[in-house]
Amino acid sequence: MGVFSTGHWQAPAFPSPRQLSAVSTAPCTCCSTRPHTMKALRGRYTLLTDCLEEAQTLQCVETAEQEEPGRAGVGVTASPPEEPYQPVLNGESNILCAGQVQQLVPHLPPRVTGYPWNLLYCTARDGFSLKSMYRSMNKLSSPVLLVIRDTDRQMFGAFSSTTIRLSSCFYGTGETFLFSFSPELKVFKWTGSNTFFMKGDADLLVIGGGSGKFGLWLDGDMYRGGSHRCETFDNEILSPQEQFFIQDLEVWALT
Repeated sequence: MGVFSTGHWQAPAFPSPRQLSAVSTAPCTCCSTRPHTMKALRGRYTLLTDCLEEAQTLQCVETAEQEEPGRAGVGVTASPPEEPYQPVLNGESNILCAGQVQQLVPHLPPRVTGYPWNLLYCTARDGFSLKSMYRSMNKLSSPVLLVIRDTDRQMFGAFSSTTIRLSSCFYGTGETFLFSFSPELKVFKWTGSNTFFMKGDADLLVIGGGSGKFGLWLDGDMYRGGSHRCETFDNEILSPQEQFFIQDLEVWALT
C-alpha cells in the first residue's frame, strides 16, 4: 500500500472580548466556500476482483497542495446561483442539458470560471476505448469534467483537477469531486481521509478509493463500470446499481 499524507488540524485562537467588539459587524465570508460531502450508502464489491485489488496496491502517491476537505457525512443538494453563469460549450453534449451545466458551474474551482468547455472525447464520435480517451488528453494539462450516462439513463461523473492520464500512482488534488443527477444534482467533495483521487492504466480507471472500494471505476473497453462508497469522497453509489453499463461518455476540458 502506498503512502499518503494527511493534514493536521490545529484549533484557532479565540479572539479577546475587545477584538470581538471591534469586528462584530464584519460580514462572514467563510461559510459559502466550505466544501461538503454527501452521506453515503454502503456498497458491495463483486466485479473484477483481481483487477481492482491490483489497482489498489500502490507504489506511490503523487502529492500536491490540497483544498480544505469537506465534512464527512454532511450532504448538500446543489442549486443554481441567483444569476447562473452559462459557460460556452465548444461541442454538443449528448448527455448534459443547459440547466444541468448551470447547476455544475458553482461547484467548480474559481480558477476555471469564465473558461469555455471544449469537448475532447465522446463515445458517440470516438468510440468506446479507455486508451483513446487517454490519447485525447495527451497534450493538455487542464482540468476536465468526465460525464457518464448508463443504460439506466442515470447521469453522473467526476471533476478532475488535471487531465486524466496513464499513471502508476494516484494523482490529483482536493479540487477533485464526484457528482450525480438523481435527478437533482448531488456533489461529493474530498473528505481529507486519503489522497486516492485518480489512477489509470490501459485496463482500468479508478476515481476515489480506500479499503478496496472505488467511488467510480471504468474498464478498458469502456463497456462497464462500477460505483461504491469510498473514503476519499464518502459518496453515495452514483448509479442505480453498483455495476453499470455505459451508454454515453464525454470528457470536457475547462480551458
